[in-house]
Amino acid sequence: MTVEAVHPDSFSTSESDFPLLSVKDLSVHFPIKRGLIVQREVARVRAVDGVSFDIRAGETLGLVGESGSGKTTTAKAVIQLNKPAGGSIAFEGQELIGLSNSQMRPVRRKMGMVFQDPYGSLNPRMRAGDIVGEPLKVHGLADSKSDYQEQIASLLTTVGLNPAMAERYPNEFSGGQRQRLGIARAIAARPDLLILDEAVSALDVSIQAQILNLLQDLQEQYRLAYLFIAHDLSVVRHVSDRIAVMYLGKIVETAQSKDLYEHPLHPYTQALLSAIPTPDPVLERSRTRIILRGDAPSPLSPPPGCRFHTRCPIATERCSTVDPNLRFTEPDQSVACLLADGYEEAD
Repeated sequence: MTVEAVHPDSFSTSESDFPLLSVKDLSVHFPIKRGLIVQREVARVRAVDGVSFDIRAGETLGLVGESGSGKTTTAKAVIQLNKPAGGSIAFEGQELIGLSNSQMRPVRRKMGMVFQDPYGSLNPRMRAGDIVGEPLKVHGLADSKSDYQEQIASLLTTVGLNPAMAERYPNEFSGGQRQRLGIARAIAARPDLLILDEAVSALDVSIQAQILNLLQDLQEQYRLAYLFIAHDLSVVRHVSDRIAVMYLGKIVETAQSKDLYEHPLHPYTQALLSAIPTPDPVLERSRTRIILRGDAPSPLSPPPGCRFHTRCPIATERCSTVDPNLRFTEPDQSVACLLADGYEEAD
């Protein structure tokens, strides 16, 4: 039995609040094939299975969940690096699914991506200036060689690097400096949306804070929208306007950042939040840590009903047969859990 789908599309329906990015029922499946000569599909990995969310101009949506929940696959589908199996991805009202590479080129100019690994995401054979300036060449955004060099110098300055560093190679930079290079490259084409895929997780805590401050400054300066992907909820809390919690290819809860941390509804969200340490030793001793049993199931064969029921501390027998969809329980908060406060099934 599956509850009829109702998608929590947006928190406001006013014309002026039209989303910059609108993802509806997104699915990304990876076929598994066997056979030496004639290969045939024997199974499918359901990495993303019916995900919906909106992002507005200047807004940050945090997408959180354990490793393997489908966060990065979702991000790559947005910029069409992963081809969706179904659903809709609309950017500035334009449907992206089905566009050719040439049709996607002007759209990709308006989207930037910063990857997790500052060591592996930069070409070691290219100088820093050429790495940052590559989008300028691809999209024809420099009028002359001098304009090209001036824009590179300006971009390096904007992200806190000395323009003289343009002649260096990536191995001459620290991890934080390399991530600044990645950010400079991502904003070179003056995008409207940045996808930040675990952009600070590989950095030391002190460097993380510097990069997060830089991202907030850039957002205010250029009115950038962010899709901020992370597994660390303590980081997401300070940078996100809204948060979507993802588990095994599905979004299980969405809320304003403050509401999610003060009143989480889904047992999975509650478990994630209970694992965040607090600097107050008295408060830390009084908190109840929620320990999830077992490991997350494989997206190759997700469990029937609620995908979280195999690890859920409050699951009932009904949770193994009914697949709950996201429903609003508060004006700005939605959850996919039969046992959550205020959750009502469809008639």
